[in-house]
Amino acid sequence: MGTPDFSAPTLAELVGHGHEIVAVYTRAPRPAGRGMKERRSPVHEMADRFGIPVLTPSTLRTAEAADAFRAFDADVAVVVAYGMILPPEILAAPRFGCINLHASLLPRWRGAAPIQRAIMAGDAESGVCVMQMEEGLDTGPVAMCERLAIGPEMTAGELHDALSALGADLAARALAALERGSLGFTPQPEAGVTYAHKISNADGRIDWSQDARTVHDQIRGLSPFPGAFFEADLGKGKPERVKVLHATVAHEFPDATSQGAPDNPAGPYNLAGLYNPAGLYNLAGPGTLIAPDMTIACGKGAIRVLRAQRAGKSAVTAEEFMRGARLAPGAQL
Repeated sequence: MGTPDFSAPTLAELVGHGHEIVAVYTRAPRPAGRGMKERRSPVHEMADRFGIPVLTPSTLRTAEAADAFRAFDADVAVVVAYGMILPPEILAAPRFGCINLHASLLPRWRGAAPIQRAIMAGDAESGVCVMQMEEGLDTGPVAMCERLAIGPEMTAGELHDALSALGADLAARALAALERGSLGFTPQPEAGVTYAHKISNADGRIDWSQDARTVHDQIRGLSPFPGAFFEADLGKGKPERVKVLHATVAHEFPDATSQGAPDNPAGPYNLAGLYNPAGLYNLAGPGTLIAPDMTIACGKGAIRVLRAQRAGKSAVTAEEFMRGARLAPGAQL
């Protein structure tokens, strides 16, 4: 039971290990693309290639759905980012219940967006867990976990791909242990519970008053989708939305009272007032473009944009973006 790209490697891995997949449950095809043609999910496409029956019910909360599910007489259901709530009748139907592959180190980041939230929070590591599903949101006991370091420049897209591959291997090992009768489950600790709420449009708007590291984590946590963004007048006389897909921390200055400021008042960022001899930072204000290489002042420090995308356009490097945008140091974003 799965839907997006993240789920497909697990299906392939289980087929490759010789498991009999009696059915695949996935979300129904949805209109997508410019032509709004119905597009099947990645898991649906893969199941078709393997010749596995595919079901796309709009709900599992009917007697008919429960009867159809029970009719498969499955030993276990493997659930990976399916996108639908499983009611008690479904959870109890397989002989060994339903096990879920979740993309976090439970109990941290239960919920819908664990990959993005981990990076946005500046976490140093993430991972995947195999857990027994129950009615609560990712509250079930955990059997196996694998950890993965989150690099300081890693994006959500990169973490997604790494965890997808790691999770497919973990799911296969979990089923092998289940076959041997050695898959044990341990209740999640009560300490350390956090929730990865679904990403909203408000999460994407960059708040330049935050420190540079926080802004950087937001950008990489939302890259490549849905993308962190700011708005600016790029020459059309009205604000345009710009997605920032890749950036780096240019400066991480301490607060304005720190005495650790550089001595050179002729530094490249003085044009925007980022630093003055009195030791105060970001006098031009957060969100100010302070250098033509697309360095932008934050509440503390600055970030340098490396890749950006105007609405309706392709993603380009910062250099290409600046050639096409009427922006100069001092512009307010």
